Amino acid sequence: MDFVDLVRKRYSLRKYSSFPVAEAVIDKCLEAARLAPSACNSQPWTFLVANTPEKVASLAKAAFSGIYSMNSFAANAPVLITVLTERSGYAASMGGFFRGTQFSLMDVAIACEHLSLQAAELGLGTCMFGWLDEKAVKRELSLPKAAKIDLMMSLGYPPDGDYLPPKKRKSLEEIRRYL
Repeated sequence: MDFVDLVRKRYSLRKYSSFPVAEAVIDKCLEAARLAPSACNSQPWTFLVANTPEKVASLAKAAFSGIYSMNSFAANAPVLITVLTERSGYAASMGGFFRGTQFSLMDVAIACEHLSLQAAELGLGTCMFGWLDEKAVKRELSLPKAAKIDLMMSLGYPPDGDYLPPKKRKSLEEIRRYL
């Protein structure tokens, strides 16, 4: 598949088939994330995978209740991935401090997009969530208070096969400026 075709195929999936995702398929997606570049090779991520209906349900209830309920559709995904943002290495942390930039967030985002693109190539969909009840998720997963969860992802097969919704994007002319 041509890369641009793959990028077109990747979208935020919000409805899922009940078909389970094999651990080998999840691992292939996580391998793509593992290979993502990161500032000074810090690799500041850990992926916690919930792939049983019971664990997905309890994790979704913790993450997406109350004011976070706009993402409650994630409870219907066969897989939920909690992404822990770890500390960057010393060099990346120092560079980030002087630049006023948290490179670990960029690194995690790149890794998660690698995961999403691999999933799309395999016929799966993903959705990334930043709007979640972090404290409740930490309690549900017995994580320490110091743990940082900036992102969760759902993963699963679309209910109707290869449905591809139209993308509404600015034109190239609107976003590009040659200097």
